[in-house]
Amino acid sequence: MPEPEEWPVWEGRGPLSFVASVDCAALPSDALDIALPTEGTLNFFYFDGQLDDGCAVVAPDEPDSWAGARVSYVPAGVPVARRAAPEGIRPYPEVSLTSRVETTAPHPRHPVVQREFAPMSADHPVGGDGFEDALWDHSEGTEHRIGGHAHPVQGEVETEVARGALGSPSWDDPRIEEEALGWVLLAQFDSDDDADMMWGDCGVLYWLIRPQDLAERRFDRAMFTWQCG
Repeated sequence: MPEPEEWPVWEGRGPLSFVASVDCAALPSDALDIALPTEGTLNFFYFDGQLDDGCAVVAPDEPDSWAGARVSYVPAGVPVARRAAPEGIRPYPEVSLTSRVETTAPHPRHPVVQREFAPMSADHPVGGDGFEDALWDHSEGTEHRIGGHAHPVQGEVETEVARGALGSPSWDDPRIEEEALGWVLLAQFDSDDDADMMWGDCGVLYWLIRPQDLAERRFDRAMFTWQCG
């Protein structure tokens, strides 16, 4: 972290846990579908329940909880220092990762799928169990992702984030589908035995961002959601 920067805290709850650090220069930027910086570091933090036995939940439809998930960008050349975890926080084991390029697909109920196949009947094969099972068969092991489409556990995460960004209107509000088209996956971090990470019941943490905010390096405007089985 930058030397003068304070450890992120959820006011009234306590410090967040450090989840992951991404070296942007080490990523295959030309192959990504999002305009990440080509230098610098992204740090991800999350209030993982260590301090309150999991009572507080970070959710896109609860603005008061948004401080419980944070992503920060450290430009290249900024002096940094390795920090000890705050009191009461057990650090996750350090696990070094490499990246590989692969094609991802949107969830069958993602608004972009609905738009491309419109009008889409209730019995359309894209929404059928066979197609969804085939997509799951292409998943293998732990799935951390940078860019691409999210691999949701319960349903399209873009809709969850869009609804929260709109102030949590009713789920049938037509604005949600349009808003969801304006968000892209920044990163997802899966439950990971090697890192001793378990988000609920084999869950996944997701950070999404609007392309314009990404271009302006406004990572503070990224939205968070999570899902578990």
